[in-house]
Amino acid sequence: MEQDSYSWETNYWIKSGWKIRCNNFPDEIYFDFPTKTKSLSLTGTACSLNCAHCGGHYLRGMIDAKELSSQLPEELPFTSALISGGCNVEGKVPFWNNLDLLYMLKARNARLNFHVGLINKKEIQLLKGLANVVSFDFVGDEDTIREVYGLEHKLEDYIRVYKDLRKYVKIIPHLTLGLKGGIWSGEERALEILEDIGLEGLVLNVFIPTKGTLYADREPPKLEEVICFLAKARIRLPKISLALGCMRPKGNYRQKLDEAAVGLGINRIVIPTPRARQLAEEKGLLVKWGEECCAL
Repeated sequence: MEQDSYSWETNYWIKSGWKIRCNNFPDEIYFDFPTKTKSLSLTGTACSLNCAHCGGHYLRGMIDAKELSSQLPEELPFTSALISGGCNVEGKVPFWNNLDLLYMLKARNARLNFHVGLINKKEIQLLKGLANVVSFDFVGDEDTIREVYGLEHKLEDYIRVYKDLRKYVKIIPHLTLGLKGGIWSGEERALEILEDIGLEGLVLNVFIPTKGTLYADREPPKLEEVICFLAKARIRLPKISLALGCMRPKGNYRQKLDEAAVGLGINRIVIPTPRARQLAEEKGLLVKWGEECCAL
C-alpha cells in the first residue's frame, strides 16, 4: 500500500485499524460480486422525494417489479433480491403494495433485502417472516435530512424506526460518508448513536456526484478523510463486521480507497479493485467470494 502518499496521522490510523482487525477476526476477507442479487424497484422510476444525491437516477438501473410479477418463472434465475424503490412523501418505500409478489419470491426461496425508509410499527410487522435483512440508511444530522431528502423528520425519527426494526428483523445500517453533497455532516454522530443502540454489522458508502442530480457538480469527501474515518470506525467497533459498500466513487479514488480499506481492516468489500485483491493476498488473508448483496 502506498503509505508514503498519506500523512503520518493517516498511516497511524491505518496501522491501528489493522491491529484491531487482527486481534478480533479470523484472517479472512469477503469480496462480494452480487451477480445473484437482483435489484427490484417497487415503484418503477417514480419517487416523490427527488433526493439531492439520487434524483431517481439509481431507480432506472433496477428491474421494474410490475414487469417481473407478470413473468415470474417458477425457478428463479437469481438467489436473492434487493427490494427497493422510490419513497412516498413520508419517506417510506411502500412495499406493502406488492406483498403478493414478495411472498411469491419468498416461496421460490429468494432471500430478500429491503430498503424501507421511515416506516411505522404496523408496517414493520409486515416484514416478519418476509425480510431476511433490512438495509437502513442512517444519518446523524437534521440539516442533512432536510437538504438531501427534503423531509422534516428529526434525528429521533431515524433512531425510533431503527430501534423498532431491530425488534423484529435483522437490520444492517448503512452510513454514506459525505452524503450532504460531499460535506461531512453528522457521520461521527451517527456512528456514536449506532454504537450506543447496538448493531450487528455496518455498511459504509461514500457520496458519488451523480449527473442530473442537485449535487451533480459537487465532489466526494476528501479521500484521506474517508480513510481516516473508516480506520477510526474499525477501532471504535472492534468486533463489528464492517463492509465497504457498492456506492463509492470510481477511478483513482476507488482504487486508493479499496486498497486502504483492506489495509485498515475492513471485513468485506463489494466489487473490490484488483490492487485491493492483491493486497489481501499479500497480507495473508483468505479470500471468501460472495455473489449476493453484502448485507445478506
